[in-house]
Amino acid sequence: MKNIKMKVARVEKDLSQAQLAKLVGVSRQTIGLIELGKYNPSLALCISICKALSKTLDDLFWEQE
Repeated sequence: MKNIKMKVARVEKDLSQAQLAKLVGVSRQTIGLIELGKYNPSLALCISICKALSKTLDDLFWEQE
């Protein structure tokens, strides 16, 4: 499942995938794969992404029913 919420939050912060990747210590490809739903990040990485984007885990990673 694509992570549209993460992509929207990243764009709202005016960050490229590469810029977000640098902030959280991963490659740009990793961020791209998370947004495409092809990579399941660790909890630690999810928390780092949330902090970088000023969002909660629920905001970015919780699936709505």
